[in-house]
Amino acid sequence: MEWNFLTAEELATALRTGEVTSAELTDDAISAIERDDHAINAVCVPDFDRARAAARDADRARARGEDGPLLGIPVTVKESYNVAGLPTTWGMPEHRNHLPAEDAVQVARLKDAGAVVLGKTNVPLGLQDIQTFNEIYGTTNNPWDHDRTPGGSSGGSAAALASGFGALSIGSDIGGSLRTPAHFCGVHAHKPTLGLVADRGMVPPATPALPYGPDLAVVGPMARSARDLALLLDVMAGPDPLTFGVAHTMTLPPARHERLEDFRVLVLDEHPLLPTGAAVRAGVGRVADALADGGAHVERHSALLPDLAEAATLYYRLLIAASAARYPAEEYERLRARAAGLSADDRSLSAVRLRSSVCSHREWAAAHNGRELHRHGWRQLFADFDAVVCPVTPTPAFPHDHELDPMERRIDIDGVDVPYLDQLVWAGLATMPGLPSTAVPAGRSPEGLPVGVQIVGPMFEDRTTLRLAELLERRIGGFRAPARSA
Repeated sequence: MEWNFLTAEELATALRTGEVTSAELTDDAISAIERDDHAINAVCVPDFDRARAAARDADRARARGEDGPLLGIPVTVKESYNVAGLPTTWGMPEHRNHLPAEDAVQVARLKDAGAVVLGKTNVPLGLQDIQTFNEIYGTTNNPWDHDRTPGGSSGGSAAALASGFGALSIGSDIGGSLRTPAHFCGVHAHKPTLGLVADRGMVPPATPALPYGPDLAVVGPMARSARDLALLLDVMAGPDPLTFGVAHTMTLPPARHERLEDFRVLVLDEHPLLPTGAAVRAGVGRVADALADGGAHVERHSALLPDLAEAATLYYRLLIAASAARYPAEEYERLRARAAGLSADDRSLSAVRLRSSVCSHREWAAAHNGRELHRHGWRQLFADFDAVVCPVTPTPAFPHDHELDPMERRIDIDGVDVPYLDQLVWAGLATMPGLPSTAVPAGRSPEGLPVGVQIVGPMFEDRTTLRLAELLERRIGGFRAPARSA
C-alpha cells in the first residue's frame, strides 16, 4: 500500500481497523523525505527520532483502546512555530541557534490530538515573501517544476504535502501565505476567520510568546483534501486559554447548506487593479461550470460587492503598516525619504505601499475605519450569497526570483509586466476584512502547473466554505501527486 499520499481521514480509518500502525506510517513518511526531499527541500528541520518515539506511543495508546482525531498521523509544522527543542529562526541567520523551550499553542494542540510531528518546513526570510528561500535552509522548489517557487510563506508546508511528506501541515497567512502555496502546489488550505484560531508561539525568534498576533494575521490548516482541512481546523480552532479562553467557548455554526444545489455563489475573475492570467481565469471558469452543472445558483456580478480597488488599497495600508512597524530605525528613515519623493498624483499600488510603510497612527485609524465599513458591506453581500469564488493570485507558480528588494521584482501576467507585490490583491480580498477563505485545486495550466481558486465566506462561517470546497472536490477532483523527483 502506498500510504504517503492518502488523506488523513483515510489514514485514521486504516489505523482504527488495524490495517497499519503509526510506526509504519511514520517510517514510510521518513523514507519518502529521505528519498525525495533532496530535490524539493521542504522539510528543513527533521525531527525523526522523536517522531518515531511519538508513533510508538500512539500505537501503545491505541492498543489500550484510546483514540484521538489525529492519533498516529504523521504531520509537519511550519518552521515559524515554536517547537520545544527545535530551532525557530524564520530564516534569519542571526537566530540560527534559537531553541524555544515551549511548544506553540497549535503545536501543543496537534500533539494533544495524537499527531506525530515529523519536523518543520521551510519559510522565506522573516516570512515576508511569496517564495520560500533563506540563507540558513536554502530554496524550496515547487514539486511540479523545480525551477518555480512553491509560494510563500508556507511554501515548505505546501511542497511537503504535494510530495507526500506527511498528511497534514499547519501554516500562517497575512498575505496569502496559506492560500498561495496551496494554489501553486495543488493542495488545500484554509485561512480561518480572523481571531478564530489562537496563534501564541508563532512568533519571531527570541520574541516572547504572548497571546496576541499582528494585525490581519492568522494561522491555519493545510491538507490534501477539503475534509482533512475541516478535521484539522476542529483541532486548531478555539480561543487562547490565556485570554478569551478564560471566559469564552467556541461553537462554529454549521455550513449554510449540505447540497451543492442550495448554494448561492458569486464568481469573480477580474480585478480593477490587476489583470488575471488565462490559466487562472480558466481555473475559475472550471469551478463556475462545476457549480452551475451541480445546480448551484451562480452569478458573475453583484451591486453589493464592496469596491475591490478601495479594498486593495486598504489592505496594503494595513498590511505594510503592520510589517514596517518592526523595521529598524535606519530602514524606516530610508523609506520615509523615498515616500517624501513621491509625486502627489502617484496613486499606484507601489506608492500606496511606500506611503503605508511610514504612515501615521491617524492614517492607520482611517484605514481601520475603512476596513469596518467594508466588513459591513460583506455582511450585506452574504445575505444574498453564501460564498464568493475568485483567484488566489493572477498566475500559477512563477520562476524563482531572488532579487533582494521585492519592490524591484516584477511578474509576467500573459505578457503584461506588473510590480511583484501587486499580485497580493486577491489575497487581500479576504484578509483585509478578516473573512474565512478556503483554497482548493482547480485543475492545471497548459504547462501542467497546478491552478487553484479561493472560496471566501462570511465571518465565522468557516464550515460553509469548507463544505463547498468538499462538494467541489467531488465534482472536479482534488489533489493529484506530481511525478516523483529523480
